[in-house]
Amino acid sequence: MTEDKQLCIGLSLNATWMKGEGWRRPDSGVEKMGSIDYYMDLAKMAEKAKLDFLFRADYLYVHPTMLGDSANFGSPDPTMIFAAIARETERIGLVTTISTTFNPPYAVARQLQSLHWLSNGRAGWNIVTSIEGAENFGDSPMPSPQERYAKAAEFTEVVKKLWDSFPSEAIVMDRETGMFSDREKVTAIDHSGEFFSVKGPLTLPAHPSGSIPFFQAGASDTGRSFAAKVADAIFAAMPDLESGVELRNDLRRRAEEQGRSPDAIKVLPGLYFFLADTREEAHGLHKEAHAHLSLERRHASLQSVLGLDLRSFTLDHPVTVDMLPDPNQPVRSRTHADLLRRYIINHQPTVEEVLARPEVVGSAHWVSIGTVEDVLNDIMERFEARAMDGFIALPGGSEKSMELFFEKLMPQLVERGLFRSEYAGVTLREHFRIG
Repeated sequence: MTEDKQLCIGLSLNATWMKGEGWRRPDSGVEKMGSIDYYMDLAKMAEKAKLDFLFRADYLYVHPTMLGDSANFGSPDPTMIFAAIARETERIGLVTTISTTFNPPYAVARQLQSLHWLSNGRAGWNIVTSIEGAENFGDSPMPSPQERYAKAAEFTEVVKKLWDSFPSEAIVMDRETGMFSDREKVTAIDHSGEFFSVKGPLTLPAHPSGSIPFFQAGASDTGRSFAAKVADAIFAAMPDLESGVELRNDLRRRAEEQGRSPDAIKVLPGLYFFLADTREEAHGLHKEAHAHLSLERRHASLQSVLGLDLRSFTLDHPVTVDMLPDPNQPVRSRTHADLLRRYIINHQPTVEEVLARPEVVGSAHWVSIGTVEDVLNDIMERFEARAMDGFIALPGGSEKSMELFFEKLMPQLVERGLFRSEYAGVTLREHFRIG
């Protein structure tokens, strides 16, 4: 496979456009968040634009920041949302998020294969190892990142074995001979490993379209090694162009070391965009989205992300390398910590600049603010620099921002040859051009 000349684009169904003060806007549509019809309409809008897939992150805990002045309460089960959406759409991929830390592989293999059947081959799995929530599944503390990824590696191996244990070819349906299924083709997997013991086979056959594409979320060193082995796409935080180029080049190298094509893994950062008719209006939306984050909340977030407490310094004080804490100390997200550490080392920013970083005020995603032309230029710059293979759209600020994305920005991408005007296939594997 040669490097793709067109973008791969997905839409997040998490209501990012209602972050901060955004939900309080009269046009926010916040009252509709509890209705499945709301997400159906978004799915149909994305399919009309011929997007590759829909994406939904998941939370298995209620973090304190989810409650109070934020339009958030966690998440319904994304796989159930996509099962409903599957009946109302025909082509767009459905990428659900399921943790390998808190679920049994047999149940997940069955759940994903069921979604694959319901959607006629459009399911995708965003593999996460989770960074919090252990207390909701027992008394054991949260495992280390190394243990979580070791478990994830075995988990995905078991899931793939289970999908292979009951191939679609095992269903014969021969009326003349009376053979409905070929029992010789349905086999136990008898897996016995460090974390799991699973006999198999699975209770339903694989879908004829082929296996389900794997997404992986996170770009720590351990996460990258895991992605290089199993992922078809990576959803990673890349707040600037240089971090995108570094990650993509590193993943291509690691994929080759695993005997895979360097083009096997699509690098898809989250693009958190604030679109408006004018730059002033767009920057106003961005300001509103972060207005609820007081100086103290930003300091607390920085301490959580990097273990760095800057409360005793003035906002114009430079943050230098010697101020950074031990890189091996436990942090909430190793990916975000590494990104912020690299930014400080390379730029020696002020305290104010650090407290405004995406890693501190958000999820470390790439932020683009302005008119359709401004955001379009940002997209083209990163794509031409080979910092990404596409992106997952995270609309910010208002529903109007999302409307401009679909009505004005997407047609521009099509016109410039960076995105297709019609679907070439039906399944997610075909959208990804997986052989």
